[in-house]
Amino acid sequence: MEKTAKGALAFDLGASSGRAILGTLEDGKITMEEVHRFPNDPVIVNGTMYWDTLRQFYEIKQGIVKAKNHGSFESMGIDTWGVDFGLLDAHGDLLENAVHYRDRRTQGMIGHVFSKIPRERLYEITGNEFMYFNTVFQMAALKEKRPWLLERAARSLFTPDLFNYFLTGEQKCEYTMATTSSMFDIRKKEWSREITGALGLPESLFPEIIESGTIVGELKQEICEELGLSPKKVIAVASHDTQSASVAIPTQEEDPIFISCGTWSLYGTESSEPVINAKSLQLSVTNEGSYGGKINFLKNITGLWMIQECRRQWIREGHDYSFGELEALAQDAGPFQSYIDVNAPEFIPAGDMPERIRDYCQKTGQPVPDTVGGIIRCIYQSLALRYRYVLEQIQYCLDKRYRRIHMIGGGIQSKMLCQMTASATNCEVAAGPMEATALGNLAVQFMALGEILDLKEARAIVARSEQVTIYHPENTAAWDAAYEDHKKYMKRTDGDHQI
Repeated sequence: MEKTAKGALAFDLGASSGRAILGTLEDGKITMEEVHRFPNDPVIVNGTMYWDTLRQFYEIKQGIVKAKNHGSFESMGIDTWGVDFGLLDAHGDLLENAVHYRDRRTQGMIGHVFSKIPRERLYEITGNEFMYFNTVFQMAALKEKRPWLLERAARSLFTPDLFNYFLTGEQKCEYTMATTSSMFDIRKKEWSREITGALGLPESLFPEIIESGTIVGELKQEICEELGLSPKKVIAVASHDTQSASVAIPTQEEDPIFISCGTWSLYGTESSEPVINAKSLQLSVTNEGSYGGKINFLKNITGLWMIQECRRQWIREGHDYSFGELEALAQDAGPFQSYIDVNAPEFIPAGDMPERIRDYCQKTGQPVPDTVGGIIRCIYQSLALRYRYVLEQIQYCLDKRYRRIHMIGGGIQSKMLCQMTASATNCEVAAGPMEATALGNLAVQFMALGEILDLKEARAIVARSEQVTIYHPENTAAWDAAYEDHKKYMKRTDGDHQI
């Protein structure tokens, strides 16, 4: 007897836009329909970059209304970027909009935190890569620069946990989000009192941690009345978007290596236990929680951010190129002319990205790309070569070799990047699904509802639901030579060590 089709609603909020996607599980496949999309632009006020938190919640409610008018659903789940948080007062009211991870408030905070708790000890506890925007450095900035705000705060909630609270009234922290903070004991799976104590942060600030796939509660009655719908379950999915995406890797391999490619590229593999040793500390590889209590051992790499920022600059200059047009122009540009370090600090802020790329090439004595296609090709080939660099780091830490890389996420729309990645790494690339984050979000909801048995079945369903394109290495000798050239122009930052 065939099962009745089941519906769930996934909210996927990224750095530039958010979406509501209605998913249906039927006949062993998940089908999806985007019912709402909205911009998610930061707002700079008095020199601080904020997320427009209340507008985000308004758009979530709009997504619920539109989903109700498109079909039926039993539950909803929210995934977002990691590290950022909102502060609530003792009455449960939001003190201010969440601050954007690209805000400059964390400048100098890495060294400050290391003066409180040594670098090696912080890594030993958390297994986290030292990224300037990690929650621990944001908290340290608050403690040093705005202590009065922390004094008024009774609770800190990561972005998806904050929205779950707005929807249900329950203040909980989902596991995968906690592991992005650099304040979570990755082995004990609890907040680290040693770290919070060293920074002078009250333990009460940090809520109970729940597993991915936990039903947080039902929509509050007042929201049901406002939106005109019956109670729905709110599920804490693998709410860090990288971890939702990794649920949807269409493979039955035990430890697949993957690149979740969007604004950021998250590049890593699954492990049953944290990988914390001298090698991983030397190379600053991170351990983040994934669905089922697993660990994703990975590196954060700047992804399509530079392409997005270049496009925004050209639009400001009156040239509204589509991403497809940019790739076509890059195809016509000459290969291996110049390289950049995509993780260099000067490429982190928003602004005139093409000019910074030209300046980088000039300062490093390389040919300066003077066309739109030349700049885009420089970015893509530098990103593909960075993928090879990180692959070597992961293999070194784990003492193993990979021959197939799974590429998932919006970045696989670039056939050029997928092919360059295969050629640069000399690995087969299996590209798909593009909508990995939404699929993973929905799959966790269906597991929580008892409609999918486990992660293995979820990935089999994803494989049946979405097409995967295979890319094979080409012209590997030229890419080997390019790799050696590329390494000459990389800046030596924490974790960028030759192996």
